[in-house]
Amino acid sequence: MAHESRRTAHRARRPLRRLAMSAGLAGIVVAGVVLAGFLRFAEHVAEMKTPTPAPSADAIVVLTGGPRRIESALRLLRDGAAHRLLISGVNPKTTGEEIRKLTKSSRDLFSCCVDIGHDAIDTIGNANETARWIHDNGYRHVVLVTNDYHMPRSLMELHRVDTSTDYIPYPVVNTDLTSREWLTKPNVVRRLVAEYLKYSAARVRSYFGGPSDTGLRTDRVQTKALKTVDSSGS
Repeated sequence: MAHESRRTAHRARRPLRRLAMSAGLAGIVVAGVVLAGFLRFAEHVAEMKTPTPAPSADAIVVLTGGPRRIESALRLLRDGAAHRLLISGVNPKTTGEEIRKLTKSSRDLFSCCVDIGHDAIDTIGNANETARWIHDNGYRHVVLVTNDYHMPRSLMELHRVDTSTDYIPYPVVNTDLTSREWLTKPNVVRRLVAEYLKYSAARVRSYFGGPSDTGLRTDRVQTKALKTVDSSGS
């Protein structure tokens, strides 16, 4: 009787073992797919080079959030790559004068040729703020300045909201990814992994119709105000 009970218990555990093995194999497959995707993403970023000579366009847009972005865009503006620059995603508490002093730029250059965008909160907001600025000014060819690892997601978000503008990538390269040495630098690996996850999430979101949020401060304030009115009236 005891032997029969053990056999029954053993048979009962078989489905659980199969389930555990299937879950483990699925986890390995998913991890492999994610790793392969990340390595392809890193290779794509590594292939990006700062174009020389500098491109020529109607305008320049730089997205805030990474080292040397604004300095690179201002250098392009000074060198005559375009006639006007938008700095998108600036903190509302930061003024153009503060940016001018930090970058040691001329007051004449800022007063004549630099626009400060305070409305964008994230990369989605950068895309919407940039598209509105471009269309308001009638530009067709625009140099996009951001860090190399941020360029794929930035271009994807821009092309999602604006298919008529010719965006010319100007990646700012801070770390040489052509060798495998970057794999030994934890900060670089963390930054690339974080950006790859954001890029992947953006692709999935775009596949299902894009984000519901514009990433703009003014729109969020309006939405919040409407919700407040609705809640007070209910």
